[in-house]
Amino acid sequence: MIVSGGENVYPIELETVLIQHPHIEAAAVLGIPDKEFGQRLKAVIVIKPDSGLDVSAMRDWLKTRVARYQIPGVIEFREELPYTSLGKLDKKALL
Repeated sequence: MIVSGGENVYPIELETVLIQHPHIEAAAVLGIPDKEFGQRLKAVIVIKPDSGLDVSAMRDWLKTRVARYQIPGVIEFREELPYTSLGKLDKKALL
């Protein structure tokens, strides 16, 4: 659970919404330090090749699907997500 501005956000809920987007292959959500809110949401997204998806389009798409406090302050696109040798998502490597 991430507490951002007094709101409880469960990363799995936002990840579930993100992977419903037709141009997203994988997504991870984590909390990053923020002076104003305590923590802020960061979404790391792997998009399908040649999708043309950008941060602005991603925020617009999310606005109709999640609460305002669930929209990530930082959206980062990567070619792949890092995994540990045991096959678990390595969220420390995403910071």
